[in-house]
Amino acid sequence: MSTLSQTDRKPVTIDEIVRVLSHRPIATTREREWPGVIVDMYAPLPNISERYPALDHHLICYCPSGSARLVQGRDGTVHESLVSTGVSMLMPAGYDSLWEGSASATARLRIPTALIASAGEQIGQRSTSQIEIRNVFDTRDSVIERMALILMAELDHKPHPAQTLIVDQISCALAAHLLRSYNVFEPVVPRALPALSKVEVARLTAYIEDNLDGPIGLAELASIVNVSRFHFTRLFKRSTGMTAIGFVEQCRIRRAQTLILETAIPLSEIALMTGFADQSHFTRRFHRHVGCTPATFARNNGQRRAMKGAGH
Repeated sequence: MSTLSQTDRKPVTIDEIVRVLSHRPIATTREREWPGVIVDMYAPLPNISERYPALDHHLICYCPSGSARLVQGRDGTVHESLVSTGVSMLMPAGYDSLWEGSASATARLRIPTALIASAGEQIGQRSTSQIEIRNVFDTRDSVIERMALILMAELDHKPHPAQTLIVDQISCALAAHLLRSYNVFEPVVPRALPALSKVEVARLTAYIEDNLDGPIGLAELASIVNVSRFHFTRLFKRSTGMTAIGFVEQCRIRRAQTLILETAIPLSEIALMTGFADQSHFTRRFHRHVGCTPATFARNNGQRRAMKGAGH
């Protein structure tokens, strides 16, 4: 466990924080003397248990890859969640913090309060009393994600004079976004739940089709697209219009219909091949989806079934 004495209430500066933390960044923009946002990249950290005093700057932790279950404590609230690819955490200046569990890989964006104040002046906030950035334990914010990825990409590029202009503009845009979306004195605008991409849906479908003969759980499906089980259920419903469990069962029934039409395999075996507990369970669920029992479906398609059987 690494902490700075909680009796020392002086806020930790952007320069001091690298010496306070028990771990060191694997990459940083500090040597480049960029204006605005400072970016520190950290590798995953297992089994952490740390407490820190307040910062004199705002912090965004963005997860670019992987996932880990993390406990955060700020402002008298303790929050546990699965931090996965695309998740951001916002910690405003002035908050003591607790971190326990495991930390995923993170890009830590350190934002001077002066940058926020300057952005506030430009958009008409007459004083800093109108500005207070919200504490957010986890959010999927596509704007923060895009800006974090741009800053990370610049860190991968060799130093170039153009970077100063790029980083300055991104820093200002990020500050403006925080004021618009996370200022306590601005109304909260509900953010539309994102949807899974076509590639992610295709990956999930392929996995389901390849594993229809056994149990398929929500946790394993969520891990395929690197989100928590809680987020996965909502994302899947939004993306496909049906629940993940309903989709899996629909795939099982379609596979069963194909096997009935194209093979002479006994119905009891088809039930097991498509992941149903037994023929009775298979019959009930098949009737619910198709409107008749598997035996009736087979009889109604007997000629094709017989032809397939004769071919063997």
